[in-house]
Amino acid sequence: MRAFVMIAVFESVLAALLFGCAGRVDLPWFWALLGIHTVVMAVNVWVMDPELRKERMTFKRPAGADRSIRAFLLPFLLAHLAVAGLDARFGWTGPVALWIHVVGMIGYVAGVGLSVWAMAVNKFFAPVVRLSSERGHHVINTGPYRFVRHPGYLGFAFALFSEAFMLGSYWALLPMVGGLLVIMKRTLVEDRFLHEKLAGYSEYARGVRWRLARGVW
Repeated sequence: MRAFVMIAVFESVLAALLFGCAGRVDLPWFWALLGIHTVVMAVNVWVMDPELRKERMTFKRPAGADRSIRAFLLPFLLAHLAVAGLDARFGWTGPVALWIHVVGMIGYVAGVGLSVWAMAVNKFFAPVVRLSSERGHHVINTGPYRFVRHPGYLGFAFALFSEAFMLGSYWALLPMVGGLLVIMKRTLVEDRFLHEKLAGYSEYARGVRWRLARGVW
């Protein structure tokens, strides 16, 4: 119940930011985003490991090895949504073809679906970079982890970029350039941490060479 209350609060804040910046509510793609995101959040809570769910639902979290960079992502996310709303108000992008909205929506669903899959498979998908030693932390090499080492971050980044097309705002892509750099930095920090602290991770990394994108990085 606590998880679903938090989802309701989060979605309300998200709606207030989007529609507040847009100055109107007759925006079907904005409503579609909220609906899809609500369903995905609920599914995520349902498939998540109970102990992981408990950790992600609390505000009293360990500092984590990524403490110095976590706060930098939030301004880019807020700016991304605010720009999308303002774009809808002032028409900076102009008319966007229906197929672009649809492709953006498909990309968004694919991205968040990948993140949910990663979280369902990896019961150590903590909100901070740390070892969950109290739960027997070990290397996860199944599901999407067979293809890249950090599929959750890949899905998250892909969903955010697709979201801009779904909402019909090319300008909303600009803040996500900075957001992507922060995600890449956190990926590097986590990867380095796991190499040093998690038994078997270096062997796993030799088999799965790519952090985020196969053939790229």
